[in-house]
Amino acid sequence: MAQKKLLKITEKIVNRSRKTRQAYLKRMQNYEKKIHRKDLACANLAHAYASIPSHIKDKIKENKGLNFAIISAYNDMLSAHQPLKFFPDIIKKELLIHRAYAQFAGGVPAMCDGITQGYEGMELSLFSRDVIAMSTAIALSHNVFDGAFYLGVCDKIVPGLLIGALSFGYLPSIFVPSGPMTSGISNDEKSKARQLFAEGKISRDQLLESEMKSYHDVGTCTFYGTANSNQMMMEFMGLHLPNSAFVNPNTPLREALVKQAAKHMVTNEVKPLAKLLSEKNIVNAIVGLMATGGSTNHTIHLVAIARAAGIIINWDDFDAISNMTPLLARVYPNGKADVNQFQATGGLGFVIKELLKEGLLHEDVDTIMGKDMHTYTKEPYLINGAIIYQESVDTSKDENILRPVENPFSKDGGVKILDGNIGRAVIKISSVKEEHQMIKAPALVFHSQQEFLESFHKKQLQRDFIAVLPFQGPRSNGMPELHKLTPILGILQDQGFKVALITDGRMSGASGKVPAAIHMSPEALLGGNISKIKNGDEIILDARNGKLEVLIDEKKWMQRKPKKLKNIKNFGCGKELFSGFRTQSSSAETGAMSFGGYFA
Repeated sequence: MAQKKLLKITEKIVNRSRKTRQAYLKRMQNYEKKIHRKDLACANLAHAYASIPSHIKDKIKENKGLNFAIISAYNDMLSAHQPLKFFPDIIKKELLIHRAYAQFAGGVPAMCDGITQGYEGMELSLFSRDVIAMSTAIALSHNVFDGAFYLGVCDKIVPGLLIGALSFGYLPSIFVPSGPMTSGISNDEKSKARQLFAEGKISRDQLLESEMKSYHDVGTCTFYGTANSNQMMMEFMGLHLPNSAFVNPNTPLREALVKQAAKHMVTNEVKPLAKLLSEKNIVNAIVGLMATGGSTNHTIHLVAIARAAGIIINWDDFDAISNMTPLLARVYPNGKADVNQFQATGGLGFVIKELLKEGLLHEDVDTIMGKDMHTYTKEPYLINGAIIYQESVDTSKDENILRPVENPFSKDGGVKILDGNIGRAVIKISSVKEEHQMIKAPALVFHSQQEFLESFHKKQLQRDFIAVLPFQGPRSNGMPELHKLTPILGILQDQGFKVALITDGRMSGASGKVPAAIHMSPEALLGGNISKIKNGDEIILDARNGKLEVLIDEKKWMQRKPKKLKNIKNFGCGKELFSGFRTQSSSAETGAMSFGGYFA
């Protein structure tokens, strides 16, 4: 039964995407035919090979050896990306053993949302994805490569790399992650410290000590936000080596996996990315998102990724897949465990095994390992210096963290779509208790996070209300994440008040225990109805039934004019450089892409 539903959803996507998908594949086929290293002019080749050691140059210039691109998001501002510093040399060294070579083709920018949260820099975050995609294209534009390795982990970086890679989809591609940092203090302790600080019960020094015990080493943050959801999706789409997502950096196994990625590329037939990544791979990624309670950001990013491959998905597809996919994992903020505990309990291998068993995943998909998702039920072990794959566990080691399909945390997925007279929005409910999933309360309209925080500190929010923050969408200010609201709303909910949030901005994978209707489309700047809401309007947010409405006479609602926000400040912190991105951006539901029109 589940398999039939999955096939029906996939068939709808295939039919909807037929023209755009065929156009994309034809475009890639044409590029594949006409662009070859051997056909470049001698001066072009000489420039390309000038820095290569002579003994390798001789083989490459005679087209005897394969030459691969390495594109990396390395920087040492981001804990998750610092380990990538050493990966290019590991890859090159392994390739040489197999008479192949790689060139570091280009670096892409990578910013940390955790550092910019609540400040102007966060308004560059969403569109940094498009910059990364373009930077990837620039790196690959030299046309001297037989394939590519992509090194990246965090929020906008992996989607940007993949969108860029799909523009060169005639190349075989492997994505290589760095893994999560080792566990520090529990995410529950970290969250409690933030709430205590917001209430004025601990000092700034105590808060900083707590935060530094949580974010304490190299690797991704250990909560299940967008970065770790990225890694899950890469595995569900078959673009990683199996179960390589959550192996810690700077370990013998992690280094061996980087070597194995290089070896695999030259000793196996890895299909070109355009042919590998199909509608079925995209559907598998959505299933993985729902089964693990992943980041809401992927209701934007995955849409953009799919469109770059000529595949048209929408929020109705997410909703349909959520309704049929059981929630199998509880990882913070959906539970108390971190990703290291999730991995130790059974990890992605167990999740994929359970979903395949119930027909909830397409198993006949192309991956870098071949046409078989069952490979992703196996875990890598380092035995006598070699990677050996063995079956993952059949039974969860802790059912407070990971459960089988027969006993899920919920019968449906963690992300829902809301619809009503305000518009359409996304809500993550996997960590929202059932008694908070339906809220009926008056609206309080705010124009910034700062205005909301000031109202809280003036003790004006001790009541039932639904906070409304319009003009936070991609066209307005780049659609920043609004994490400053999370601790405050959590405090008010703990005090017994009924509270919720509606915004055309983002909350991401850290969406917590308070119901938040986010990514509201159409956004306020495009005349969306969120801008018509006034203080005191009674609103109902019903996550279970997918309902989001202002309770007002329909005629009166239609007569209201959308508000216009004057004097939007889009200067400072480099925001002026992104003005073209904002003015061209598509809606959140269509991927919030600054070049979205080209994929229509």
